[in-house]
Amino acid sequence: MKRNAIIITFLLGLMVLGGILLYQAGYDRRMPNFRTRFELYVKPGTSVQEVMDSLMAGGRCRNSESLHRTVGKLEAVQPGHYTIDPGCASMYVARMLGGGWQTPVNLTLSGSIRSTRALARKIGAQMLVDSKDVLAFMKSNDSLKKYGVDTSHVFCLILQDTYQIKWTASVRDIFDRMAAEHDSWWTQERLKQAKRQNLTPDEVVTLASIVDGESHYLPEQPIIAGVYLNRLRIGMKLQADPTVNYCFGYSLKRILKRHLEVDNPYNTYRYEGLPPGPISCPPKSCLEAVLNPEKHNYLYFCADPSFNGSHRFAASYEEHQANARAFQQALTLRNKK
Repeated sequence: MKRNAIIITFLLGLMVLGGILLYQAGYDRRMPNFRTRFELYVKPGTSVQEVMDSLMAGGRCRNSESLHRTVGKLEAVQPGHYTIDPGCASMYVARMLGGGWQTPVNLTLSGSIRSTRALARKIGAQMLVDSKDVLAFMKSNDSLKKYGVDTSHVFCLILQDTYQIKWTASVRDIFDRMAAEHDSWWTQERLKQAKRQNLTPDEVVTLASIVDGESHYLPEQPIIAGVYLNRLRIGMKLQADPTVNYCFGYSLKRILKRHLEVDNPYNTYRYEGLPPGPISCPPKSCLEAVLNPEKHNYLYFCADPSFNGSHRFAASYEEHQANARAFQQALTLRNKK
């Protein structure tokens, strides 16, 4: 009898243990184990324990033991960006981290991008890659050869946009992604629009970068694009101040007559036609302005005396001089005040 009781007790113990293990396995696989949505970034070399600490704090883990039974058993966690939703079970998160099932991040390129260094900083701030590596890539013709551009035409390849891409993407992967978006954006219709303006796609970007330097006021961009296209058609020098500022690394707060004499192929006061390449990475609004310029007979423009960011346009030099005097008088009065 005593022996039977021991056997029965042992069997009952096994059943209880089996039930516990089955419950834990079911919990680990199916039960939501986080209270909040959490964006987890895992850098190379991050330990499993550090990842679990982040999940405990950021995801507000419900059951730490479940986390230890699953994530804690991993030998290593794959670097990357992972989204932990409240509905995620511990086992799913473990498989996600162990298998590198990343959630793409948004790489957003917007605002003022007037140098490759500025672009490299924007990319490095949002991605795992080092901005120095990005800059070195853009400074290498060998790296850019694949995309049909050289170091002076990097901005011809890149659109201001938001790109969904893995956080751990290499520099080459990032540029492959941007090149794919570039090729997709330049549809047959846009290529026809560029041809109607007697421009290549690269020339469209170059002129758009000048328009961007002149005005961020969207309604005026097609008008300004029309001014420069009118000048190109009659063989008039573009005489664009942004190109002069580019020659000085955008260090000039005010462009004076002596600055217009700088001997640089990007100085459109000295050299006819478009500069050798873009002077910035223009937004799409400026690209569209060049492809769809406003038709008019304006050849000149200057800032409006109201200082509201708009411009006054003129077809004749005499009219332009009158506009310029009005602005200068307003500027002098403003400075006195």
